[in-house]
Amino acid sequence: MNAISNLPLAKQEVPTVFGTPWEGGYFAGIITFNGDVFAQVVAPKNEGDLGPVIWHPDYKLIEGADSFFDGLANTKAMAEAGSEIAQQVLELRIGGFDDWHIGARDQVELLYRGFKPTTEENYVYRSGDNPSSLPVGYPYSIHLPGQTPVELFREGGAESFADEWYWTSTQYSALSAWYQGFADGYQGADGKDGKGRLRAVRRVKI
Repeated sequence: MNAISNLPLAKQEVPTVFGTPWEGGYFAGIITFNGDVFAQVVAPKNEGDLGPVIWHPDYKLIEGADSFFDGLANTKAMAEAGSEIAQQVLELRIGGFDDWHIGARDQVELLYRGFKPTTEENYVYRSGDNPSSLPVGYPYSIHLPGQTPVELFREGGAESFADEWYWTSTQYSALSAWYQGFADGYQGADGKDGKGRLRAVRRVKI
């Protein structure tokens, strides 16, 4: 890992606007857990958007892959259990950094909240509840979040998320894992051998 990324950053050095180029990718919000606060970075699309890919080929419970906020720990557990896509993401070298991982459920929800590509109405039944984001995220309304104001990430933009669902690294059960829809925000689970997209992220302690 680039040693600089391990150093706490002064708060004034952290971007405040989603989509600001920063730390190997684009600023993608704030996540907090275990008493620590992290700025999240989403990878450039041409290097860190992968798929469709299988989460894991086998139906088995993976110990250590069920965190809603620690995607790095989840991804390492997946890799150790034989997930090829987790291994691939951990081997990414983007922008001089090597700590990329598959975001946990709350991390990927924050990506949707900041980078929703479409103008579609949101699915509102509890989707969007995010106790790990700072500020805390509440369930979506029909119109909030709306389409991202970041032109690069709008539908058709160079960095836009596909109008599809994206894997998270959070295991739902022995059979399935959480995903985040990027058309209407629906959060659900799909069989681990299903095929979905993913977008690598990293985090910077602040």
